[in-house]
Amino acid sequence: MTANIIAKQAAAKPATLPDLLRPGLDLVFVGINPSLYSVAKGHYFARPTNRFWPAFSRSRLSAKARAALGLERLLPEHDTQLPAHGIGFTDLVKRPSARAAELSRWELEAGAEALAEKLAEARPRIACLHGLTAYRPLYRLLAPTGAAPLLGLQPMRLGPTPLFVVPNPSPANAHFTPADQAEWYDRLAAALEELTG
Repeated sequence: MTANIIAKQAAAKPATLPDLLRPGLDLVFVGINPSLYSVAKGHYFARPTNRFWPAFSRSRLSAKARAALGLERLLPEHDTQLPAHGIGFTDLVKRPSARAAELSRWELEAGAEALAEKLAEARPRIACLHGLTAYRPLYRLLAPTGAAPLLGLQPMRLGPTPLFVVPNPSPANAHFTPADQAEWYDRLAAALEELTG
């Protein structure tokens, strides 16, 4: 293969956000997939209208990291610093898109298997999935004949990792306010405290 063909193939493949994972994390946030905007900015939940960073910063879930970094509010550019404070990031599907609805069922199912491998290696104390759309492929993998999944701490684990589902912080999810989102992160903080004793 010539260098030009290899360069064209590399240019055709969309960039994505790197996994921010390492062993021993307290928490891993799992999004559905990166937005094109977030990939362009190089940070998770980078769109200014996304409610993740404001809601996470308002919750007690972020208190330890905010204190360690000397910040009142965390921003997208802090994502790479959070693994040092026990918080990692990944996605169910790594292919970026303008909308999650562009993902195929096959991509979601393959992503569930890939996520299972990542979590088995990183072994976080808990994984937080953003939205039922992110959780459903895992749910089908773990309980193919179970009842419909709900938000909150899940009855099953992915390997040793407990799973917690919060509403998707996208502004397109109008069913939940920013205050609701922060409350769900507080519930996640309580579940994490209970798990760690």
